Amino acid sequence: MAISRRTLLGALGAGICASAQSIPSQVDVVVIGAGSSGLNAAHRLRQLGKTVAVIEARGRIGGRAFTDTSTFKFPFDRGCAWLHKADDNPYTPLAKQWGYTLEAHDTKLEGLYFRDREAPAEVRELSSRIEEGLDGRIAKLGRKRDVAASNAMRKRSQVDEAVATFHGPMSSAVDLDELSAKDYLTIGTDVPPNLLIKEGYGTLVAQFGKDIPVSLNTPARKIRYGGQGVQVDTDQGTLTAKACIITSSTGVLAAEKIRFDPPLPAWKEDAIAGLPMGLLAKIPLQYSKPEFRYKAFEDVLRENIGKRDIYFLCWPFHLNLLVGFVGGDFAWELSAAGEEEAVDFGKNSVRSIFGSDADKYFVKGSFTKWASDPWALGAYAASLPGSAGAREGLRRPMAERVFFAGEACAPRWTQTCGGAALSGIETAELVAKIVK
Repeated sequence: MAISRRTLLGALGAGICASAQSIPSQVDVVVIGAGSSGLNAAHRLRQLGKTVAVIEARGRIGGRAFTDTSTFKFPFDRGCAWLHKADDNPYTPLAKQWGYTLEAHDTKLEGLYFRDREAPAEVRELSSRIEEGLDGRIAKLGRKRDVAASNAMRKRSQVDEAVATFHGPMSSAVDLDELSAKDYLTIGTDVPPNLLIKEGYGTLVAQFGKDIPVSLNTPARKIRYGGQGVQVDTDQGTLTAKACIITSSTGVLAAEKIRFDPPLPAWKEDAIAGLPMGLLAKIPLQYSKPEFRYKAFEDVLRENIGKRDIYFLCWPFHLNLLVGFVGGDFAWELSAAGEEEAVDFGKNSVRSIFGSDADKYFVKGSFTKWASDPWALGAYAASLPGSAGAREGLRRPMAERVFFAGEACAPRWTQTCGGAALSGIETAELVAKIVK
């Protein structure tokens, strides 16, 4: 059965403008954050018979899964978009059950450009072989040493640099010199089969969470865990519980937006510091004439001097939209410059690939702002060279009362929405065993 307009609008309403719930004064578990991980943790805890309070700093649920329907008048995922590892992803059966429109999309390059020059087919084929080789070398290196993934690069040709863009900024949200080769083995951003969702991944997550009571606009300010149980201070009062699950990003934790009493132990601070947020940002560009030059769902990479690379997903679901992606250091640079400059960069890149005639079809552009989002401060976490053990340190509970979950803690498919869901579920099951 196809998803109805009422269902779609209901899910979007849950994600964007759900009304805040009153906070119970005492529960078994407080869940901090109503993104994919927090919603799944709360859902599983309730299944296991635990009382739960979920608090969320934003005015909506979904976290970094957010479908925007106002900018372009059709669904656009500002955050996660692909159902990675779709055959095992916990959201896949829900998407099928609820009638979402799914399209298989495993990235392969139909177009490769070096600045304004299109690479011939044989160079694209060469890039595929180089990609397989680099992937194998990083994995081999990571099994031996916790060093930068860039050490696995053999050459520095244009083709090699383009391939490194896919493995680093476009997949891991950091450049390869800032990525642990050992951590690379755990990253799950390119685990086929991958599915895109026409109605939006954020819509799907919001529909999953719409029946879970969440107190919106309620950031956790301080967690006190030195005595019995935990106390979580918020602007709306203090919650008392036997335990809490924190699903905040490592960016939020590193910025000390949540204070702890007693202070975090050194091993936990080291884990947070070793998992800084990377950045993958999108530059969606709307054109009045869809599907010129490239077909729907085709992929194009433009490799520039100075790592100013951009990847385009062309015309997803035959919409008149080109979705540009920038990652790593360059994404941070564009985020600091602002939306206008980011959109101009995207338009200039389109012009170099599609020709100057593209300008006359341009309608509007936008830019995702996860870098400045106070409750994200980045896209997802990547382990620094020498810090491959940071994920395990982040997962490790404190005093059997304070637990951590999220994409950075995912047991597999880290850096993904599905991985965050699994982390929430598994953490909830662990908490349920301890909290009686």
